[in-house]
Amino acid sequence: MIQVKRIFAEKRPGFDVEALALLQDLRENVGLTGLRRLRLINRYDVAGISDEECALARELVFAEPPADQVYDETIDLADADRVFAMEYLPGQYDQRADWAAQCIQAITQKARPEVLSAKVIALYGEISDSQFAAVKSYCINPVEAREASLLKPASLEMAAPVPPDVAVLTGFRELTGSGLSEMVAELGLAMSEADLEFCQSYFRDTERRDPTITELRVIDTYWSDHCRHTTFLTAIDRVEIDEGQYTAPIAVAYEAYRNSRRRLYGDQPREMCLMDLATIGMKELRQAGKLADLEESEENNACSIVVNAVIDGRNEEWLVMFKNETHNHPTEIEPFGGAATCLGGAIRDPLSGRSYVYQAMRVTGSADPRQRLEDTLPGKLPQRKITTVAAAGYSSYGNQIGLATGQVAEVYHPGYVAKRLEIGAVIAAAPRANVVRLSPETGDAVILVGGRTGRDGCGGATGSSKAHTAESLAACGAEVQKGNAPTERKIQRLFRNPAVSRLIKKCNDFGAGGVSVAIGELAAGLEIDLDAVPKKYEGLDGTELAISESQERMAVVVAAADAARFIALAGEENLEATLVARVADTGRLRMHWRGQPIVDISREFLDTNGVRQHAAVRVQAPSPADYFSRPAPDGEIGAAWLANLADLNVCSQRGLVERFDSTIGASTILMPFGGSFQATPAEGMAAKLPVRSGETETATLMAYGFNPYLSEWSPFHGAAYAVTEAVAKIVAMGGDPAKVRLTLQEYFEKLGRDEVRWGKPFSAVLGALWAQQQLSVAAIGGKDSMSGSFNDLDVPPTLVAFAVAPAEAGRVISPEFKEAGHEVVWVPLPRDAAAMPDFTAVNKIFACIADRVAHKQVVSARTVRSGGIAAAVSTMAFGNRVGFAFASGISRQQLFRPEHGSLVLELASGVRAAEAFAGIEYLVLGRTTAQPVIAVPGADISLTAAQQAWEKPLEKVFSTKADQGDAAAAFQPFAGPAARMKSQTSVPRPRVFIPVFPGTNCEYDSALAFEKAGGSVETLIVRNLSAQDVEESVRAIVRAVDQAQILMFPGGFSAGDEPEGSGKFIASLFHNPALTDAVTRLLQERDGLILGICNGFQALIKLGLLPYGEIRPLTADSPTLTFNRIGRHMSRMVQTRVVSNLSPWLSQVRTGDVHTIAISHGEGRLVAGPAHRQCLAAAGQIATQYVDAAGNPSMDITVNPNGSDWAIEGLTSPDGRIFGKMGHSERIGRFVAVNVPGAKDQRIFEAGVAYFR
Repeated sequence: MIQVKRIFAEKRPGFDVEALALLQDLRENVGLTGLRRLRLINRYDVAGISDEECALARELVFAEPPADQVYDETIDLADADRVFAMEYLPGQYDQRADWAAQCIQAITQKARPEVLSAKVIALYGEISDSQFAAVKSYCINPVEAREASLLKPASLEMAAPVPPDVAVLTGFRELTGSGLSEMVAELGLAMSEADLEFCQSYFRDTERRDPTITELRVIDTYWSDHCRHTTFLTAIDRVEIDEGQYTAPIAVAYEAYRNSRRRLYGDQPREMCLMDLATIGMKELRQAGKLADLEESEENNACSIVVNAVIDGRNEEWLVMFKNETHNHPTEIEPFGGAATCLGGAIRDPLSGRSYVYQAMRVTGSADPRQRLEDTLPGKLPQRKITTVAAAGYSSYGNQIGLATGQVAEVYHPGYVAKRLEIGAVIAAAPRANVVRLSPETGDAVILVGGRTGRDGCGGATGSSKAHTAESLAACGAEVQKGNAPTERKIQRLFRNPAVSRLIKKCNDFGAGGVSVAIGELAAGLEIDLDAVPKKYEGLDGTELAISESQERMAVVVAAADAARFIALAGEENLEATLVARVADTGRLRMHWRGQPIVDISREFLDTNGVRQHAAVRVQAPSPADYFSRPAPDGEIGAAWLANLADLNVCSQRGLVERFDSTIGASTILMPFGGSFQATPAEGMAAKLPVRSGETETATLMAYGFNPYLSEWSPFHGAAYAVTEAVAKIVAMGGDPAKVRLTLQEYFEKLGRDEVRWGKPFSAVLGALWAQQQLSVAAIGGKDSMSGSFNDLDVPPTLVAFAVAPAEAGRVISPEFKEAGHEVVWVPLPRDAAAMPDFTAVNKIFACIADRVAHKQVVSARTVRSGGIAAAVSTMAFGNRVGFAFASGISRQQLFRPEHGSLVLELASGVRAAEAFAGIEYLVLGRTTAQPVIAVPGADISLTAAQQAWEKPLEKVFSTKADQGDAAAAFQPFAGPAARMKSQTSVPRPRVFIPVFPGTNCEYDSALAFEKAGGSVETLIVRNLSAQDVEESVRAIVRAVDQAQILMFPGGFSAGDEPEGSGKFIASLFHNPALTDAVTRLLQERDGLILGICNGFQALIKLGLLPYGEIRPLTADSPTLTFNRIGRHMSRMVQTRVVSNLSPWLSQVRTGDVHTIAISHGEGRLVAGPAHRQCLAAAGQIATQYVDAAGNPSMDITVNPNGSDWAIEGLTSPDGRIFGKMGHSERIGRFVAVNVPGAKDQRIFEAGVAYFR
């Protein structure tokens, strides 16, 4: 038996950020007031390594000497009052254990060892049995984890009993009605009894045999609401609209819809359904010739439009794709994995269309996350737990894969206690020439590329199609998919290669339904070999292999002659690719397992989607209390103003938003928060197209519209205003409303056969259609989720409109007030007596404002929504601390009314509103002022007080403050001699080598920066699927380093920043003697340079290259980089000041220069003892510091986001030739982060290249 070795690693005091956060969490949210102390220990069980290898892994992988205490085999916790351990359930993906194994393999270059991880928590204080049980319940989610034994196992081998053959459901054809009903309940099927009866007749009359359990599961998955939009395809037989003041426009819109059907379909018999309502607007505009940019094909990966991209002055056709995805069900029961794979799923759709996803938006819905723990409903996780852990999951996935999240917004409504709303929307692009769309032909190969198959996600499609009950939390664990962002990143890289993308005829992602749907939809006839499907572990049966939704997998169709080349190209990207199926001319879906057919179903039957359901609709009249006529807050105006800013749907969400990397890709035009103080939220997101070389001004805009309270009052009005508001936000960012395309997200309660319930989605989709028709914009895609119920609780009617438009980067504007003395106007959207917009006026208003923005007459714009004009003006003022003086005559009602879709505009100097807005209604609100005060009749409200009120409500949920320590320092420029700024060797075009490790995600930006500076860049994928791959990668890296003048370690999450620490995979690999020698030759024999940014800086520190200038073991007092003091990821712009002229990397800037740089990291806090800091300063090795607006180093978290000692941002080696920094100096370019002022180019790439010229 292979010996199991056990290692415990615990953060030293000062580094124990996670333990301190959990201690505070348990005190505040579980009520453990008697808890004095908490220890959190990471436990690793390892099998398959020698004692010598374990000793190396102990210091390089499981711990790092400056930050961790390490214990072998046992740890003394006898003094603790309570102790427990927790671990993932068997079969659940454990990223920490996986990457620990990969790091060890990088050291040994042998077979990957087995690793299991757990967390041991020791509690100190007065803790009763019931409190201890509450702690365990709070910390352990049974969907994914369990309490772990404190004893060491004798073996790590996972028991995998051989599964039995797939069962045939003998007697199925003879079942009576009651028998079929019992089968639906017993098997937990999502299909209806009528569907099952339809299956029975098919197998009885056509196939003349009983089905296998796999066949029934495949059909259930295929016909699920998630996969086949069963609810949206239900035939609507009768529509009844109650009479009332506010239903009159609903009746008008319904009649217009019926007229549209007559124009489009003529006398064709066509049943009315929600899907028809959702798509007929697009069909009308296409018939009218107004959707010439729409890309149409038999593939339905994502919304796709053709855009003319201008790149270095050349015109090039590009496809822009966008998609929205929900993971409401999985996020509700397992927030981290559910939210992570929400984004992963959203990415995969356009990725399967061979486009590169470059920006994401996250819109979520929650009940009040400040709700007390004891108010949590039985069978539910606490709201705070759901919302915070979901944020961690989504951001973790996006940050790791390297996707800029341009906007994050959470809406709050008590109805979302029924089930959370979790939407991920993404935008992608690719040169049109790189996307080939061909119909599969008989004999074509179907290749599975990416991750392996496990039990995670079994039944996800059917699970998300069901309502929730109190038992769902304990029963639905297998339905939640597990994300592996680094693997999906590899697929992105693979598909971005034109040599690969042009081989692909057709592609499907492994979302809902697994093999059965992802492969099953590719062609009418398929022969699938389930024995060929790569598995995460043994023991999976044929049914699990057929329906598992394990993530990060793609199914591609290529010509048989191209299969070997495709597989080889995938291997170069460190990806497994396996031939698993062939296209056949049988018209049947066939799956074989153990050499036997277990699925053999006709395509004709599958494509029926089951029995066509029928429903009736009754649209109830909204309550007489008009949503827009709610009374304004009473009392003193100043107090009312601050209370309005503190409303949960108005207040700041900065602590949530900053968790998401918003700048990777070097194409983000608008930061999520703008102004010098980064305090004004953007209206949406804007980014340049992700070109691989050159420069482009072609950009895309995305915005959303939705208000749950308006939709609750009237789903019709709510949807119409959602569309209008989304378009208004595009206009507010500088977009052309005529170029807007929409995608919709519907989320409603479980409808059953209740006609009143059916009236809600019917009226909402009708409202969205009416707005599309009036604004001449089309929804060209969407997603529906129709299971928002928990027992007798329902989510509010939810239709979120996402608007997308191409734009010129130079025309994009942001909402923060720019300077004092500017006139500010409000342009309302006129409403009729039925509370609907006057769309004739709206079209005129949007066109007028778009024109004024294009002519630079409007310098900032913000839409009005919850909180009214008062909230709009306040947030516009925060970004640059520009005050505002209201004109007289504005009513309190006007100030606070939620005038959705109307706009507040700051005019440029010299622009007169009377001339600019002739012919449309507007109101002069007042002028911007130099005083940091909002002057409203009756009160002067300081911006400081207003911003504090705005930021306070969610501070304890999404914190923005932390104890930053007191290791501050003054700005002390290095006074010593400058280092040599020219190499002794002249090279016309220096070679730059950038290794790409598993988890690296900044290689594109870094390579482009060096290429623009004149370097010749080589990137190399570090492959580690096998021991041989590792050996070959080491040899290839040695060759590349020996040929380079510059070695760069780019940013990212090498090994997912695991196990519990960044840069460990890189450090483990480069401690290989051959690589250590290559780096030594570069530095000592060839006068080479080394640069590390973010994750690369972390690797340089953990190799000893910084600050020592050589690879060496670390000691307990070595400087290191560790977790931010706030305990979470931080993404924003910071100011850094050049402290030293020692380094050639800083030869093109001067000491004292200040730059505005993007940061995005969770482990950026530099910790160095006082003696080390003094030595570094004296030697000129402190290169850059975080500074405030006055240029002074500071420990303030808004200045020094990670709490680094002495505010140190960058270090150099003693001779300056090795430079590491946390700030992403490569994320620069024309129009990047235009809403945050400052000099952004440090010219370090030019300096590195110039050193050799």
